[in-house]
Formats: sequence, structure tokens, C-alpha cells
Amino acid sequence: MERTEFLSIARGDKPADLVLKGGTVIDVYAGKLQKADISIANGVIVLVGSALEAKETIDCSGHYLSPGFLDAHVHIESSLMTPFAFGNAIVPLGTTSAVADPHEIANVAGVPGIEYMIRNARSSPLSVFYKAPSCVPATPFGTAGATLEAEELLELMKHQDVIGLGEMMNFPGLVFGDPGVMKKMDAFKDCHIDGHTPGQSGPLLQAYAAMGITTDHECMTRDEMEERISLGMYILIREGSAAKNLHALLPAITPANAQRCAFCTDDRHPEEILSEGHINYMVREAVAFGMDPIEAIRMATLNGSVCFDLKDRGALAPGKRADILILPDLKSFVPFQVLVAGKVVAEQGRMIEECAPVEMAQLPDSFHLKTLDFDFSVSEQAGRLNVMETIPDQLLTHWRKEEPKVENGLIVADPERDILKIAVVERHLGTGNIGVGFIRGFNLKKGAIAGSVGHDAHNITVVGCDDVSMASAVRRVCAMKGGLVACEGETVLAECALPVGGLMSENSVYQIQEEMTGILQAAKQMGSDLKDPFMTLSFMSLEVIPELKLTDQGLIDTQKMAFIDLVAP
Repeated sequence: MERTEFLSIARGDKPADLVLKGGTVIDVYAGKLQKADISIANGVIVLVGSALEAKETIDCSGHYLSPGFLDAHVHIESSLMTPFAFGNAIVPLGTTSAVADPHEIANVAGVPGIEYMIRNARSSPLSVFYKAPSCVPATPFGTAGATLEAEELLELMKHQDVIGLGEMMNFPGLVFGDPGVMKKMDAFKDCHIDGHTPGQSGPLLQAYAAMGITTDHECMTRDEMEERISLGMYILIREGSAAKNLHALLPAITPANAQRCAFCTDDRHPEEILSEGHINYMVREAVAFGMDPIEAIRMATLNGSVCFDLKDRGALAPGKRADILILPDLKSFVPFQVLVAGKVVAEQGRMIEECAPVEMAQLPDSFHLKTLDFDFSVSEQAGRLNVMETIPDQLLTHWRKEEPKVENGLIVADPERDILKIAVVERHLGTGNIGVGFIRGFNLKKGAIAGSVGHDAHNITVVGCDDVSMASAVRRVCAMKGGLVACEGETVLAECALPVGGLMSENSVYQIQEEMTGILQAAKQMGSDLKDPFMTLSFMSLEVIPELKLTDQGLIDTQKMAFIDLVAP
């Protein structure tokens, strides 16, 4: 809206479009509640106070008015939804803005994949601000579908939706001055750069922060959080589906440091979105823990907006974008209505009208396998197995050494001891690479599960009790051009198709969740006791997270960033 138009409405010379009348405004600047009307024109708040004359009025008596929530760090692809479908799912829950790192699709399809996400998001009611992915591929230890250098990343800054550099996962590359990493850091030195420092501390962490890192979403303990705040970072407190850090960090938030904290989901599946919520779930849990509701709302709104210089949102004040939640109380944080740019778009948890994407074009085929005959066999060797062990609700793994089970000269899965076989099959370049290892924590007693969602290179990851089931599951993923599958022998028990880059479906959150319910039930019937074994599986190839991970190139000691033998003396 032009300034002259704004001022004419503010003076009362022209009517506003809409007044929210009689509500209690949550003032995140002053940290107080005030009875006030909000007058809106052209999607912008014109006045907070006595109502201006307006074309339309909504009675908000007995309700609270909050700024729309911001997810400060998310990978939309990990919701299994395209951006427009993701927006339709979370805007009714109060999340009206998100800062997204599209490095999942970038690892599959490079710049065209990122541009697909940007265009698709513009048709959504959700405001999405993107970070240019800093680590594509994440490391040289896995085979991705693309490589992005500094020059290509800078080209992305021509999009107004791109506001900085995504999480710098290559911690060693930065602190030891890798030329390619330094070139990217130099290119984005005047922008926001997200951090990624699981388990790091001390002088090297300080050096990392000094290079211009502004945030970190990987904190798991009070000590980690406090150290990073003292280094000038914003802490993006995460509550996703695979990594849940909210309850561990809530006790560390104080009146003195709260302004340096914001909420994020990172990776959140449809089941949690539908059953628990999104950012509103984190606000609700923080208040239940004992946090002042205004402080919790400030962490979900203003803090992230200040962190990323999103000056037009994050508070209810004149000149701000009219993304407003009408809340019935300050306990449940389930909006009665949600306004985006001054329009009511959602009511009682559902979109009033489902938005449709501007374009339905698919990305090119991303499955280029050398063969569909997979050999997962491991010959008998003297020594003990290096075994990955999952940690509930975390992305990290423990490193265990176990005696192998041998049959007919081959090391095989041992479901009785919960030592299953895991493999990563390269799908992008037709290399024929297959990394094979062993893992504990899935508790399958029969069959196999597989998926083309495998952070960050997104090859096909499969875990199972026998090679036949594993091969069947991988072949079915390929036949669908991406997805999640549960198989027993050669029988497909359940599946969820993800044909957009092998990562996403264009279906709604409700349709995806129906398919997810089927494959989760199948995995449970096969013995898995994980809440979402497919989400856990997707992180077992992420070689930037300690301690032991598997890529298509082999087993990796992620602390030393070095390949290791599957069997060691």
C-alpha cells in the first residue's frame, strides 16, 4: 500500500477494509495485553486502538488477537508435502510464515528443484522465505543428484523470496578454511547464515560463530544453548518428528535470554501436524511448562522476525502485515480464525477454501539406477560388526560393536538381537553404489521398510530382516518414482507415493496421512516399536550427524569424517 493511501485511511479520510473489534490484543513489544480494535486496509494494519470506519467488522469479543506464528527453520520437503499443500495444512494452525531451507530438493534436482519450491509456495497462503542451501552435497561422502557452488547460490538471491544462506552443515570445512566453503561464506557475508553444530563446543565453535553464523537449531542441552547464546547466536528451539528438543530446553529459557530464542520444527510429518499441531503446539507446551503466554507467543512471532529482519511481520502494530490469529484462549492456542494479509483464510482448524497451486508441473525423473538387481550380501569376516544404534527422538546414533550372525558364509540380519541389515542404494547418477551396514533400534521381526527420503543426498534407504524383502521394497520405491514402502518377501504390504523428486506428494495432508497410517501400521505389525520408523530411517544416511552413519559409498565415522570397515578386529 502506498504511503499516501495508508495515511488517508489512518486519518479517517477513507474507510478501512476490515476492523477486528472488541478483542484483547497481545502486544509482543510491550509484553502486555490490551483491549483494542485493529483496523486493516490492503492487507496491512492501519491502527491498533479505537476502530476506524470500515467496510466490514468481525466481532472478536472474548477472544485474543495474536500475530501469526513463524516457523524459524523448516525443510518443507520433509513434511512429504509440496509448499502449497504444506501451507494449507499449517496456516489453519496459526503458522503464517516460515523460513525454509530447500536443501532436500536441491540435493535431488539442484537449482531447478529450488525454483520449483519457490514458485509452488507463491500459490500458498503461507509466506515462505527461503535460504540458499549451503551444502549440496552435504559432504563428499554421499552421492547426491546435484552440486551447488557459490556462483549458483548467488543467482538464487535474485529471487525476492531468498533471504540468506542455509544451514552450514560443513563445520570442519568452515573452521579449517575449505576454499569452497569460504567462497560461499564470502558471497553471503552480508546475509543471514544459519548454523548447524550438533555436539560442538569450545574454541572451534567460537571460530565457527565468528564467521557470521547467526542461528543454530541443533541444541539439545542447556549448556549447548547457553554457550551459543553467549556467542551471539539465536537459538531456534526445535520440536520435529525425529528430533525433539523443546522440553529439554524449556528450563534453560530465562527472562534474560528469551529474546534470543525462537521456535522451529525442522522436520515434521503429517501425523504430528494433525494430532499435535505445528508451532502452536510448541507455544502450548511452553505455557503448560509455566512460561508466560506472551513470552511464548513472542518466541513464536517477534523473535524470529527480528532475527531474520522480516520487518513487516511478527507483531500487531501499524504498518505490519495483517497476519492475525483470533484465539479463544491462551492455553490451547488453536485459532478460531486465521487472517492472512487481512483476509480470513481458515476457521476452526481448516482452510475455508483449499488453495490450488499455480502450477502442477512435475520435476524431471530423478531415478536413474544402474540395475534393479540388488546385492545386499556381506561375506563372513573375522571381527566384530560396527553397528549403528538409533536414539529415540534424536538424529544422532550410538556406535556399537557386536558379534555377527553368520549363515552359509554370509553375515546376516539377526532380528532376535535387533541387529538388522541396512543399505543405501544410489538413485541419481546410475553409479550402482550400494552401501551396506547393520543397525539396531528398529526392532523389525520380519520384512523390510524402504524410502527415497534419505537426508541429505536422498538415495534409497532400506532396513530389513532379509535380503529378499529389502530388494522388493527398493524395487517398489523405484516403480513409484519415489515413496515409502513396507514389504514382506515379495509382497508389498503398504506404500505412500512421493513422486515429486522422490520426496513429496501433491496430495493434501489428510490424503498423505491416510497412506502414512497404512505403512506405519504395517511396520508395527512387522515388529517395529518406533513411533515413525520411516522418519528415523530417513536420517540414518545423514553423515553430518554423529556418531556412525551409512551412505551409498559406505559406513562413516562422522566425528572423523572417514570411512570405516563394516567389520573390525
